[in-house]
Amino acid sequence: MIFKPLSRSAVSVLGCVFILSLCIGLPGAIAEEEPEPCTPGVDGCIYGCTDDADFTTEFRFQDCGGFKTYGVNPYFILKPGYYKVLEGVEEDEDTGESTFVREEITVQCDTKWIKLELDGRTRWIKTRVVEERALERENVGDDWVTIEISLNWFAICNRTNDVVYFGEDSRDCPDGFDENDVCEGGADPAGSWEAGKPPMGNPDGVIAKPGIIMPGTPLIGAKYFQEIAPPDAVDRGEIVAVGFDEGEWSGCIEINDTNPAEGACDLGEDVKIYCPGVGVVADQVLEIVWSGYVGCDDDYDDDDDDDDDDDKRKRKRWSWWR
Repeated sequence: MIFKPLSRSAVSVLGCVFILSLCIGLPGAIAEEEPEPCTPGVDGCIYGCTDDADFTTEFRFQDCGGFKTYGVNPYFILKPGYYKVLEGVEEDEDTGESTFVREEITVQCDTKWIKLELDGRTRWIKTRVVEERALERENVGDDWVTIEISLNWFAICNRTNDVVYFGEDSRDCPDGFDENDVCEGGADPAGSWEAGKPPMGNPDGVIAKPGIIMPGTPLIGAKYFQEIAPPDAVDRGEIVAVGFDEGEWSGCIEINDTNPAEGACDLGEDVKIYCPGVGVVADQVLEIVWSGYVGCDDDYDDDDDDDDDDDKRKRKRWSWWR
């Protein structure tokens, strides 16, 4: 924009300067209101933060022209056998004690079908299963103990290249799973949700909807819901930086996650960095230590379905998305 030279009286000039100073930051001038926790359903509060309405919840996935379960975003990899490890040290704010933490991410060879109503029509959408394992240990040399296992369901929108998040089967075991992934006393499924079904703990019959875990075109300031399954699964993402170098990678982006369900509305508390060709390389205290491919089982079939019931009908419906 090109501004014309001012040719007004001194009073007008001073008036313009005063108004401009208000806009660019005199103390007590116009300032962006900081988001705060709020009670869902009270005074317009949606999911738990006063700025929930600023985050996109409508994505028009019916316009994708289909989804794919194999591909690259490039900030999010959905290739079966892709495996990644992140490690770090977490300190307890109250006790000051340190715990070694680890996250293992594996793009599984398995797929899962999701039944969803889109634009008034029932669709069966095939998704890729991505396993995330959270592990911890007290000392170097100790065995890692798995404390959480999550099976996440993703697919890539053909038209926009957005990576769509359709839900997760999460199990939490604070005392640790055994070698057979069994939790003594039973694992806690809190946080689990599936698009197209009522979320856990929601008495109002609300149906969970898919969100976006990684936009196809990352833009600074983009705000979107990653999960739309209230009351517990309502994570949000906001892109705060793009195109920077991170270690050996370039063209990276920073996404700040916030969680209205936990009253975590401020940016900077949950920071993730993604880089092209590798995906997430930093997640709070975690940093990537290894990535590569581990392959698939010999009996892997890309058309396998996690749900055996009514398999033929699901495949027939899925053909609409091809």
